[in-house]
Parts: sequence; structure tokens; C-alpha cells
Amino acid sequence: MRKKKGRAAEKLATEARKPRLPVEGEVLGIVIQLLGHDRLRVKCVDGYTRLCRIPGRIRKRVWIREGDVVLVSPWDFQFETRGDVIWRYARGQAEQLKRRGLISF
Repeated sequence: MRKKKGRAAEKLATEARKPRLPVEGEVLGIVIQLLGHDRLRVKCVDGYTRLCRIPGRIRKRVWIREGDVVLVSPWDFQFETRGDVIWRYARGQAEQLKRRGLISF
């Protein structure tokens, strides 16, 4: 008989994983303000503050709060002002990124 995992055990398992690193065309950022209607303001590592939206595939599965570290995909035509959130890092993963020097906030 299999033993069921609780939410706490699952949370620890996800935080222990290696964080997803940004590839070309993606930047790390920290959520600074929730604006409603699945939009938020993110301060990105490249120096821009972007108005980002949360796509439906993430909105239904992940809860994003102020201070969370996220991975942003800037739009092609409004690169400096707009983007999409494509990943939210768990607290342990965000600490790993800070230790590696990828986040300097």
C-alpha cells in the first residue's frame, strides 16, 4: 500500500529541486505590485519595470504574491514595458538563485 504525501512534503520536494534558469529571451524579476485582472508589476534584473500578465496555464495552478521571484518573457514589440510571467520560483529556489548571483535585489 502506497503512503500518500501531504502538502508539506510535496512543498519541500519542490523547493529542493534545481531552479529553472533563464534562457535567451527570458529575465528574472521580483513582483513589486499586484494590479488585479491577472496583471502585476515586476522589477526585472535588466533594469526595466514591466507590466506583466499571468497566462491562463499559470493563473489556474500557481498563486503569485508580492515579493515572489518570477521568470518573465518580455514581449517582442514592447520589450521595455510589457511581458508574460512564465514561472514562479519557490522560496528555496529563489534563495539558490540569490546565492548564484543571478538576482541582486
